[in-house]
Amino acid sequence: MTPQKEIGECLITLGENDYFFRPSFSAMSRIGEPAEIVKAFYDLHNDEITPLLQQALNAYGKIPAWLVEYVSRQQIAKPAMMAAMAVLTACCDRDPAPLTGEIILGRSGRWAFVYRKGAMPPGDMVLIAQSLITHGIIGKAKVRQLQRHESGQATTEFRAFDYISAARNHFNMSRTDAEQLTMTEFQMLLNAKYPDQKGFTREEYDSVADDYLAKKARRLAKAT
Repeated sequence: MTPQKEIGECLITLGENDYFFRPSFSAMSRIGEPAEIVKAFYDLHNDEITPLLQQALNAYGKIPAWLVEYVSRQQIAKPAMMAAMAVLTACCDRDPAPLTGEIILGRSGRWAFVYRKGAMPPGDMVLIAQSLITHGIIGKAKVRQLQRHESGQATTEFRAFDYISAARNHFNMSRTDAEQLTMTEFQMLLNAKYPDQKGFTREEYDSVADDYLAKKARRLAKAT
């Protein structure tokens, strides 16, 4: 199967086996409860390494290969590592344990959970999981976010079924087809169906408001 990278799909080959990842709404729901999905996103993007990668991306427009190699050798924080495993497992069409490794019950003086490494470096796992969950719950399509649709409030939950239901309503899809959409794909479909949304984005609204207030101030200054 050929992955459609524009909507977040990814294909990794290990030996003779292909592992296909799709960050669909259905896959996002497999990460956990709505609050756990948001927590996984937070854990993946708030470790010590992510700011370094973001700075490199801002500076170079891409992440240099030498930095990827460096990051892959660093110790990844446990929450980010656990979140990466959860996201990769939820998005894969088969058990990705040969790639991601697995948590097993072991004994080293006492019974405890032990991480058995897979073929992928931890840094690579985090980077791929970040991309998957971003395409899955935020989307990377260019969307005009109208000011009237912005609540200004942070959300602590991601309810995949709300978007599945919206897709069925907007696009007359079956539940099965709607479940397989990624957020990026959902946004692209919305843009195609409603290309001429009327209204201001928040940035446009603020710009117009600032211009109006500046002109008003100049008129008042002349009148006094």
